[in-house]
Amino acid sequence: MKKANRESGRQGGAVSGRLAEAAHLQAIEGNPLSPDEFAMFEMFEREGWSPGKRRAHIARRFKSRGRVAAAE
Repeated sequence: MKKANRESGRQGGAVSGRLAEAAHLQAIEGNPLSPDEFAMFEMFEREGWSPGKRRAHIARRFKSRGRVAAAE
């Protein structure tokens, strides 16, 4: 296996581990992620979206559902 592939494999494992941990904490707090939400966060990591792009996407999703996202 080439070094670049080994590095991305390790990083991908860390990312999915962090995502699983975050999802678990959400569930403990009584606000579990839906399968669609979990897939959305996986996509963000896989495609390397910036935090600003992620926030804008989530705000659009809330707005399209008739909800208002909290302002920072």
